[in-house]
Amino acid sequence: MTDEASKTRAVRGPQFESTYLRGSVIDIGCGPDPVVAHAEPFDLQHGDAQEIAALRPNGAYDAVHSSHCLEHMRDVPKALAQWWALVRKGGYLILVVPDEDLYEQGGWPSAFNYDHKATFQFGKEHSWSPVSYDILMLVSSLAGAVVISCDRQDLGYDYTLMRTPLSTADRAIFRLRRMTRAAIRRLGGPGRPLLGIANCFFRILNAPVDQTEGAALAQIQVIAQKRS
Repeated sequence: MTDEASKTRAVRGPQFESTYLRGSVIDIGCGPDPVVAHAEPFDLQHGDAQEIAALRPNGAYDAVHSSHCLEHMRDVPKALAQWWALVRKGGYLILVVPDEDLYEQGGWPSAFNYDHKATFQFGKEHSWSPVSYDILMLVSSLAGAVVISCDRQDLGYDYTLMRTPLSTADRAIFRLRRMTRAAIRRLGGPGRPLLGIANCFFRILNAPVDQTEGAALAQIQVIAQKRS
């Protein structure tokens, strides 16, 4: 996914930061794009987010934020419990994860990100994914958690392009598309005309689309406060 934190900031509204991201903030998995300037970044160079309890003290933060990181954890409930432990009483946990239907589009393993180890949804009776978590239930089960909101964010998403489920042919064409685009991008400036030609070719093939490569959102945001 591309610049998801920046795209998410654009839909959160002006009061979000002052309400949920005051005081000490840690941003888990933020890369070079922290949620706010004063956030403490925590990424691969700082350690394993799966085992963050050994690296940061319990109750040290007014807010724990993570965008598009939880799906990469080996043990989602264990990682989430450790992230929650970092939140002090009265503080907030803000999570953003891909929506399994909008992003994975019914295919597993992920056609769009090979490092994804879990998928997420909420309020569904059944999921097609063998590694699906109801993120609302997961957060609600945390000790002392009061869920403030749980929302699907799909700004800019074109539902007519959704493919559910992805067929074997869809996945093969998408892999070819991604490899072709990566090779062309390595060419830099001279490759830009070729990229346009390649995109036209794959549109003719009706290739599946990762809309988050552009401006679209395909995610779920959950906010919880630690009350006791």
